[in-house]
Amino acid sequence: MKLQTVLSSVLIGIGGGLMVLKIVEDSEPGAIPLLLIVSGIVWKIVERIRVRRREKRTTAR
Repeated sequence: MKLQTVLSSVLIGIGGGLMVLKIVEDSEPGAIPLLLIVSGIVWKIVERIRVRRREKRTTAR
C-alpha cells in the first residue's frame, strides 16, 4: 500500500516538474505533464478508497 502511495506521488512530482519546464520553455503546459499529474491524482484517490474499504471490512468482523 505504501508503495502505491509513493509511486503515485512520484508520478505527480514528475508531471509537475515537466510542466514547469514546459511552461518555462514554451510558455504553455503540455498534454503529457497534465496527463501524468491527473493520472497520479486518480491513482492516489483510488488507492485511498481501496484502503478505506479494506479497513471497513476488517473492523466489521
